[in-house]
Amino acid sequence: MERAYHKWFSPSLGKYMEILVFGHGGTPVIFFPTRSAHFYDFENWRVIDAMKDKIEDGHIQVYCVDSVDSESFYSDAPPPLRIARHIQYEKYILEEVIPFIRIQNKKRELIAAGCSLGGYHAVNIAFKHPQLFTKVVGMSARYDLTQPLPFFADLFDGYFDENIYYNMPNHFVPGISDPELLALLREQEITLVIGREDTFLDNNRHLSDSLNQISVPHAFHIWEEEAHRPRYWREMVKIYL
Repeated sequence: MERAYHKWFSPSLGKYMEILVFGHGGTPVIFFPTRSAHFYDFENWRVIDAMKDKIEDGHIQVYCVDSVDSESFYSDAPPPLRIARHIQYEKYILEEVIPFIRIQNKKRELIAAGCSLGGYHAVNIAFKHPQLFTKVVGMSARYDLTQPLPFFADLFDGYFDENIYYNMPNHFVPGISDPELLALLREQEITLVIGREDTFLDNNRHLSDSLNQISVPHAFHIWEEEAHRPRYWREMVKIYL
């Protein structure tokens, strides 16, 4: 399995960012890390190994990006600055990572995927930019970071503004009415996966219900137990990516 390491200074973020790329071709996958995790964690957790056959066969090419969650959602900055840093991260993905992928890989299709907070990142960016993403897979994710849950706080301490609204799928999805945006979302292959005992189960049900309300087809899979660990994600990527 081909493996390549890349690093460059990001103008969007004002810091160096790193990426691991697995595979020689196939549909590119932007794989977002879990909460405050890094670009190398999916390799260390053997989640990449679980996709080895698909990668070696040229079915997919996986781009493991880094995160800035500790500088955004999980920072001590005031809430408006937390969401502003997240928006800078999205700009990094849109204006730096995707153009980098297009140089490496000429396939038109593009997949966003992630586990836990990475699943939030994948779904949020794919739903906001369906003209870029043809498929999205969110595993064990939370789609409203403003909602306090057992063991999980409101990441904005009760603060709410337009930037937060447009970056929380459970808030903005029910309000989507633009015909062009809806048409693009209805063409996307959308998969949500969550464990039956996961704290985020109702969060996922809410998003699924919201997609149904705006007639956006999607697959919603509920696994047994919590299913919020690398050993489950290793099985999920085999099935859904």
